[in-house]
Amino acid sequence: MHLSSDETIFWQRGFFKLNGTIVSTWALMFALAAGSMLVTRKLSTNLKRSRWQNLLEIVVTGIEQQIQDVGLRHPKKYMGFLGTLFLFLALASLCTVIPGYDPPTGSLSTTAALALCVFVAVPFFGISEQGLGGYLKSYMEPTVIMLPFNIISELSRTLALAVRLFGNMMSGAMILAILLTITPFIFPIAMSALGLLTGMVQAYIFTILAAVYIAAATRGPRAEPAPTPNTTA
Repeated sequence: MHLSSDETIFWQRGFFKLNGTIVSTWALMFALAAGSMLVTRKLSTNLKRSRWQNLLEIVVTGIEQQIQDVGLRHPKKYMGFLGTLFLFLALASLCTVIPGYDPPTGSLSTTAALALCVFVAVPFFGISEQGLGGYLKSYMEPTVIMLPFNIISELSRTLALAVRLFGNMMSGAMILAILLTITPFIFPIAMSALGLLTGMVQAYIFTILAAVYIAAATRGPRAEPAPTPNTTA
């Protein structure tokens, strides 16, 4: 029993390796790209719509509503990043029902890459919303003494995102593999269903945390209340 899809090597030349994590990641990206092209090729604005378009609108509307509930004022601006992040993680967890498939989220390299994407996206959206000066000023709030602590917070939460997702996804795969060895007929079915639920919850939590971090970075300074005009003579 291997612990991660990193151990499955399809091709290697020197330092370069083509392992199972890379193959499964690109397979998921291809499935997402192909699925989006198939669903969106015949969109309709009439009352009569296909089931796939209805499903697509439900998913997009739900993600947009969640982004707005987090506190981001223009959810469509962040839909491309946060929506893709959620769909990738959700599809990775759904594909675990395929026999012999190892989800890329069970590898620390994949979860670290996803956390780094969030790490880069937070200052990107923060600078685009507040400007470079306004974003850098947020590291010194409420006082300059907080500067090193805010920097450490940025790094530690990135590490926490990667380790949390990796631990939760890998633990489910490990438990399922152990139960397949002990009781290969009954318990794996229930654990597979539980694994699907856990994977969807982890995809939701990871995306919501990314949205919260972006919302904190894009939060501008609070406007001072306007003085009340003196109407007394």
